Amino acid sequence: MKILLIGHGYLGQAIAQEFRQHGCEVIATSLTGSEGTLACDVSCLEEVARLPRCERMVHCAASGRGGAEAYQKVYADGCRHLIATFPGVPLLFTSSTSVYGQTDGSWVTETSAASPDRETGKILLEAESIVLTANGWVTRLAGIYGPARSVILRNFLTNQAVLEEDGRRFLNQIHRDDAARAIVQLVLAGISNGNIFNLSDSHPLSQLDCYQALAKMLDFPMPFSGPRDLNRKRGWTHKRVSNEKLRNFGWNPQFPCFLDAVPGLISTISTDDGQ
Repeated sequence: MKILLIGHGYLGQAIAQEFRQHGCEVIATSLTGSEGTLACDVSCLEEVARLPRCERMVHCAASGRGGAEAYQKVYADGCRHLIATFPGVPLLFTSSTSVYGQTDGSWVTETSAASPDRETGKILLEAESIVLTANGWVTRLAGIYGPARSVILRNFLTNQAVLEEDGRRFLNQIHRDDAARAIVQLVLAGISNGNIFNLSDSHPLSQLDCYQALAKMLDFPMPFSGPRDLNRKRGWTHKRVSNEKLRNFGWNPQFPCFLDAVPGLISTISTDDGQ
């Protein structure tokens, strides 16, 4: 099977590797065309039109830490251009659990209200609608971590972590490799027809539980308490994301809880200033 992969960053590289392990041909794109990828700006219809034909598409490009304008170009416009250029070719779009705006600590499923308060979240919903209307897949990913990348762990190790108020806010995360396996499994199975899947681990942790476990595991002091960080890029929410639909499909995470992965991550996390 020939796969067109839009985005070859932290998650995209793991997805490409997983596809190749299943014998697929992967044509990966990036904005610059580095590391053996094809250069393509998906916000430009003319550049998308020059991409080769494929049997499946995966859009996992990053916004480059940009704001609403970047989200519109990369996600909404990008999905629209891919579908217009390759009609009938199934597209899987990697969205975000930030589209759920719940703040009451409740469990959220794929049928829960998605009402983000940030413009970026609203643009993600626009992109999702474009893909779902074309009978594609949407995976809503929790915060991605993995080798050499964990904001929570790095902040904890560098004493930059803050326990927000009483620490009740839930942290929803997914290991990069578990996310890649799930995405490849969905694409190869051909399950589309407008399906949405939450892609999160099985045990959301409250901030308090997470930091207490890390403090005990690593013999570190607990973070100081502070106010809510209402300026978080993904918005301030308090919810537990259910992955039951995806598990019923046959996927199970290698790391059901963030704490399961910590021992193997410690040596990979940089604590240098500026990293």
